[in-house]
Amino acid sequence: MTGHLVEFPAHDGLRLAATVWPGDAHRTPLLCLSGICRTALDFAALAERHAGTRRVVALDYAGHGDSARASDPRRYRPEALIRDALDAMAALHLHRVALVGTSFGGLTAMAIGTMRPAALAAVVLNDIGPHVEQLGREAVVEFVGTDPSFTSPEAATAWLRERHPPLPLLDDAGWQALADRTYAKGEDGLWHPRWDIRIGQQAVGEGAGATPDLWPFFGSLARLPTMLVWGQESRLLSADTVGAMRQARPDMRVVSLPGTGHAPTLTEPAVIAALDAFLAGLP
Repeated sequence: MTGHLVEFPAHDGLRLAATVWPGDAHRTPLLCLSGICRTALDFAALAERHAGTRRVVALDYAGHGDSARASDPRRYRPEALIRDALDAMAALHLHRVALVGTSFGGLTAMAIGTMRPAALAAVVLNDIGPHVEQLGREAVVEFVGTDPSFTSPEAATAWLRERHPPLPLLDDAGWQALADRTYAKGEDGLWHPRWDIRIGQQAVGEGAGATPDLWPFFGSLARLPTMLVWGQESRLLSADTVGAMRQARPDMRVVSLPGTGHAPTLTEPAVIAALDAFLAGLP
């Protein structure tokens, strides 16, 4: 089943977009939130497996994918992007959701758990936790703020494959698909990131300031069914942090992917099996 694009205004009037797959209105909807340099496209495979069973919504934050670019880059501060998720939930009548969040999307899930705990029914955190390693954060800052301006999709794929953290289960076609979800052809005939590279100045860069203590945010999920997907070679989520998360939440389902960096694509066979079983257990 193919999703359809919907557009709606954020609280400040900026146009936001989301891809929606229809499903059983009586079951808990699924809200998918991407990383800071990713878009709703990352969730198409997950959504197509669950469409019809439950409603699935994948959001593009401001400056990402099909959402509008802001005139002022300060609009991309983390708190504003978190507000985008809350605005989307209000506009699309997502009153209580199961939330799958990759990287920044997982941080957003923890923020929503703190701000509006009744809005969450379950959470899947994809390669993110309450402590973000500085080395990984710096790598994200560099990536999100870079526009290599490729001359062809093949050049984009080769560049991404050389520099992206390891994803050992991706074959040639998988890397091409990842590049297609990362870069799009612009009016100048070159391939550019599917996000506004000024996001790096605010969301994870100079404007973001010090990372706050996120352990209380993680604690807000204590009452919820929670699952963690972890790439064991992640530069953002360390083994020590995963161990501490397990200690705090011994009931948390953890899927560990050897040799995999930040962030798993959620198309890995072990992840598909665990994630689909996790979601099948929700009303």
